[in-house]
Amino acid sequence: MAPHNVQDNDAQNTSINKMPQKHTPLMKNLTVDNITENVIKINSNCQNPRAKYLAERLVTHLHDFARETRLSTKEWMDALLFLTATGQKCDEFRQEFILLSDVLGLSLLVDSIDHPKPAQSTEGTVLGPFHTHEAKDMGHGDVVHKDPDGEPCLVICTVKDTAGLPVTDAKIDMWETDSHGFYDVQYNERDGPNGRAVLRSDNNGDFWFKAIVPVPYPIPHDGPVGNLLKLLNRHPMRPSHMHFMFEKPGYDHLITALYLRDDPYETSDAVFGVKDSLLVDLKTVTDEQMAAKYGVEVGIKLLTYDFVLVSDAEAEELRGKKALEAMAAQGRKMKLYNGLPVPDVD
Repeated sequence: MAPHNVQDNDAQNTSINKMPQKHTPLMKNLTVDNITENVIKINSNCQNPRAKYLAERLVTHLHDFARETRLSTKEWMDALLFLTATGQKCDEFRQEFILLSDVLGLSLLVDSIDHPKPAQSTEGTVLGPFHTHEAKDMGHGDVVHKDPDGEPCLVICTVKDTAGLPVTDAKIDMWETDSHGFYDVQYNERDGPNGRAVLRSDNNGDFWFKAIVPVPYPIPHDGPVGNLLKLLNRHPMRPSHMHFMFEKPGYDHLITALYLRDDPYETSDAVFGVKDSLLVDLKTVTDEQMAAKYGVEVGIKLLTYDFVLVSDAEAEELRGKKALEAMAAQGRKMKLYNGLPVPDVD
């Protein structure tokens, strides 16, 4: 019986045979000292300048890492098996690779580079592995969490631009764990989304809903990423927080979260998500008129925040400026290609 992918192999072979072999750089006598330049050379036919630059820098840093650490064959195979296991742990509701990126600090780094924020705008943070696209549309004042053990919390927020004007009809995703520190998708018996919602800001840029007070919780540590944390003698805990994601045409995509101040894990978040500007104080509704306005009882916990979105134009200008400044600091002559730096060889 023929292999199940024989047609795919035939198609690939046909494509390979049509490649212009006469333009492929020649390699010979490969050594520890010249393997890097040879790999870069054979990748140099790439017609996309950004992909070519990324491949060049990736190969350079990977090879330098191997040489610097004197990487052994066993260590490299262990790493490959670790990455294989990481992929195998992923499913529709759990993204182990995002978790790996998070615990290495790479998620926050990339978000900070790709979504620079001018002063006074809301900073971004990590998406995390438990965002889904199944949250229901809800109205202002709706209860987004059905956890009977959770402490009720009224959440009142505004969305404005950097000029202080309301951002109307912004799509807002929010999600949080239950009072036991688990997201809805971590329960096998769940019957639908819980602790997550999609809302829209009103004409004043306001939105509000009823949730529960966030609690600290461990990231999933029963897989490869958990084993890595154990090896590094690190805990898997995240401080109490609530996730938010904002989308509206004309504005830079914002993924962020609000963290409760003075949480025991505020300064040792397993995924490096906490920023000072995202720390909030949990308050209490004490005014009867306010309680009546929002349909809650006096004494309920209160979380408030004023989000500030950045326009696409502002973000693009700042991203390009910071990119060229960073490249110049590295002594590199660069230009922007689709808003991203590539070598300026003209």
